[in-house]
Amino acid sequence: MGEGDEGYGEWQELVGAALLGTDRRRGGGPAGSPEALLDAAAVHAVRRRAGLRPAGARPRPEPAPRDPRPAPPEAAGHRLAQLLAGRAGPVNGGGRRGSAPDLTELLPQWLAAAGRHGYRAPDALVPALLDAARARSDLRPHALALAGTRGLWLARMNPDWRFALRGGAGGGELPDVTDPSAVERLWEEGLFAERVALLGAVRAHEPAAAPRLLATTWATERAEDRLMFLDSLRSGLSLEDESFLEAALGDRSRNVRATAAELLSALPQSALAGRMAERALACVGPEGVTPPAECDAGMLRDGVVKRPPAGRGERAWWLGQLVEAAPLSCWRERFGGLGPAEMVALPMAAAEGWTEELHAAWCRAAVRQRDPEWSRALLGPASAPPAAGPGTASLAERAKLLETLPDAERAEWVAEFIRAHGLSEAFQLLGVCVVPWAGALGRAVVDALDIAREAGSYPWSFSGVMGLAERCLDPVEAGRLEALTAAAEEPPDASPGAAAYWAEAFQRLVATLRLRAAMLSELAPA
Repeated sequence: MGEGDEGYGEWQELVGAALLGTDRRRGGGPAGSPEALLDAAAVHAVRRRAGLRPAGARPRPEPAPRDPRPAPPEAAGHRLAQLLAGRAGPVNGGGRRGSAPDLTELLPQWLAAAGRHGYRAPDALVPALLDAARARSDLRPHALALAGTRGLWLARMNPDWRFALRGGAGGGELPDVTDPSAVERLWEEGLFAERVALLGAVRAHEPAAAPRLLATTWATERAEDRLMFLDSLRSGLSLEDESFLEAALGDRSRNVRATAAELLSALPQSALAGRMAERALACVGPEGVTPPAECDAGMLRDGVVKRPPAGRGERAWWLGQLVEAAPLSCWRERFGGLGPAEMVALPMAAAEGWTEELHAAWCRAAVRQRDPEWSRALLGPASAPPAAGPGTASLAERAKLLETLPDAERAEWVAEFIRAHGLSEAFQLLGVCVVPWAGALGRAVVDALDIAREAGSYPWSFSGVMGLAERCLDPVEAGRLEALTAAAEEPPDASPGAAAYWAEAFQRLVATLRLRAAMLSELAPA
């Protein structure tokens, strides 16, 4: 037996002793106690490592592609390192526990602002940026765009970062979209992220060329990839996409079929929208509502889901799908020339029990078709009690309707809602307002927070709104908030300690706003 075989045998003896226990090993073996076992294992481990031959060196990888974008200013790069490490620099208003800004919530804003300036990530921070994007999927679009070609280059070498190769904008050098052979080559051979980026570039250059490119490989794509490619057609959607989407109605994937139907229904002039209008008009009119009696084959092909969710009746479920997919323009003639507000206000007395279902479907249609006139009618005045809304009392639906309105109108509506009803029900509505909250909306939020403080309730009752305010209020509001950072006297009926908690919450808010202002200043080009 050679020396190597003898050493292997002794190692097996040690393994056996470790597994069985030194007190149960017959004959004692090479180690008669736990301490002796560990000593012997250490000696043999060194011997075994010393006997290993080094592996041959792998070929050096190709250098990372050049990223022509500029790096951010030095101060901004230092700030990114702090945000990635979760460490704060000195800020005003801190000191008390819980009053320091939450850097993890500021990182998305830094990444978005850096992207708007056209920067790339500092080379030394690309690994940390990929780690952050791996841990938080919400960071990925901006993080991968910032990491760019070098981020993809690193992701190919580290399995932990493989997510970057299937998401984001790709970040690679795309071919000239006017070069058919280069486009075809990347489309057929590229990574998924590169193909997504290529499809977007082709769509931006010539919208009608995107479905033509998709058609060349559609039959061989995976269902999940077909769904994502199809979803990319939302940008620049037009009637030129209709033939491709009509064909997708026969796809073997239910999710792909549903998405194709949804996109077609967003095109009021499409054949599918016409078919849905015919069905919906046969069910709804001034005389009342008669929901469909069955879900036939034609409805199924056009994206109607036959089986309702738990708690929903079949006919109500089918009716809602027909109405939401019908062009909103079809209703004016059906209701004798009435406008959206007048139709929504109709009592629908003959349609007893169906009004709420009809209004909910109209809300979904207004959102899908991005129709601000119908959205205004369904929202009603912001000052009205939510339960008395003309179209919906659901705050989630109201938030979606608000997204169809121009930015300034949306902010003014939410500001009026806050002035009339306070902050307790405004969280979802604030989430769809354009950042930063300035003007009337910013003032309404600050005033409502001050009213809540004076009422003496605990600030964590408004923690969601406070968190949004830290991320979304215009930093210029820090000056107005400064007066609220000192602990005031507690009203007799206030919750114990509420004043101190509010002071701490406002300290944190002011510190965060000032840090955001500093971040934006650091990112500004010299």
